Amino acid sequence: MKENKSAPQTIDEYIGNFPPEIQEILEKIRQTIRETAPEAKEKISYQIPTFTLNGNLVHFAGYKTHIGFYPAPSGIEKFDKEVADYKTGKGTLQFPLDKSIPYKLIKRIVKFRISENLNKTHAKKR
Repeated sequence: MKENKSAPQTIDEYIGNFPPEIQEILEKIRQTIRETAPEAKEKISYQIPTFTLNGNLVHFAGYKTHIGFYPAPSGIEKFDKEVADYKTGKGTLQFPLDKSIPYKLIKRIVKFRISENLNKTHAKKR
């Protein structure tokens, strides 16, 4: 990531701080999320790109050797077999830059998180 004295205020600014090859990946992840969750809002939260829909949906971030994807712990637990080949932590997935990015898996996780957030909202209304 390029040195930037101030934190990015938009996802465009955030992505613009990376080398072109990483920008391309980050933009494709952003588009995958947008297409899957068109009602979600974009913002910067925790200084990284965030999509919200009835609360935080997913976050993502670029690093020197990987892309971080943050779908909350439930988004990882639900897909434990599919994410077994990736480094994970509580609510964190790491996609190495030297391997292809699993955009279809990202899409499935986002769909799950949409359903989960909408179900939480409906449960609160009852």
